[in-house]
Amino acid sequence: DPRGAAGGATDGESAPATGDRARRGRSALAALAAAVPDAGAVHVVNNNAAALLLCALAMAPGREIVVGRGELVEIGDGFRIPDLLESAGSRLREVGTTNRTSVRDYAAALGPDTGFVLKVHPSNYRVTGFTAEASLGELTQLGVPVVADIGSGLLAPHPLLPDEPDAATALRAGATVVTASGDKLLGGPQAGLLFGDEDVVERLRRHPAARALRVDKLTLAALEATLRGPAPPVRAALEASVEDLWRRAENLAGSLRDVGAEAVGSVAAVGGGGAPGVELPSAAVSLPARYAAALRTGEPAVVGRVVRDRCLLDLRTVRPDEDAKLREAVRRCG
Repeated sequence: DPRGAAGGATDGESAPATGDRARRGRSALAALAAAVPDAGAVHVVNNNAAALLLCALAMAPGREIVVGRGELVEIGDGFRIPDLLESAGSRLREVGTTNRTSVRDYAAALGPDTGFVLKVHPSNYRVTGFTAEASLGELTQLGVPVVADIGSGLLAPHPLLPDEPDAATALRAGATVVTASGDKLLGGPQAGLLFGDEDVVERLRRHPAARALRVDKLTLAALEATLRGPAPPVRAALEASVEDLWRRAENLAGSLRDVGAEAVGSVAAVGGGGAPGVELPSAAVSLPARYAAALRTGEPAVVGRVVRDRCLLDLRTVRPDEDAKLREAVRRCG
């Protein structure tokens, strides 16, 4: 696939790579290109922060990156996107306010020093109330490159996550480059995924820093397996049938009725750096609260949550083939 080949097989080498790692790179990139056919080319680095850093180094060295004030995200462990981009020698041009930013704010900030406009999805928090933001489609009409950091790794629209941005839709809206995580909603290894215009992605791939940001063949193998293999745990949990969850909860509770177990309705949060605030209906096994600490320290450890003096074991993140182990773990704590 020529879209996959745009990554050079790629592992960030400045010359064509050879051997097993090169083959693994070509195969993983082909799988990624097939998953997002709207991309002119794709590339993989070691995390999403690295993907943004590479964009700044290659597309805006010594130039301005225009970004909304409400999107100046801290991504964990004290690392902040503004600091990351400025470390690449770029200058941030902040526009709008924390809660409201319009396309006019971006347009007024553009000039000869503009490297690109950055649109960041706040995938680990939400700002609600009196808010407004410019859409990606509006920003791509401004006549400058637009980098869309969608964060959570959703590659295509998902019916359960209608408000979560995805790579395919962002590219169709005209984004020059889309960056995303390989874990979170995609459910693969930690990696930074880059999709976009073929010539721009090739510039990113050929940048000297690309080698320092490359991934190893185990990551490439895990990424390919995520894209081509069975549904990873995160997708299986997301798409689990509520009816099946209730059936399993009732079966488990029935076999544990002597310890005070009940099947109850539950609410599961997607979380984990993707789809903040999104909750899904679920079913759980409810136990007396004293089970919470005993299960956490048992073998295997089982982490539930305590609600109104009951320990809830939500089954959305428990595989069906683990039900027997869960039952045994509860029995050992009885």
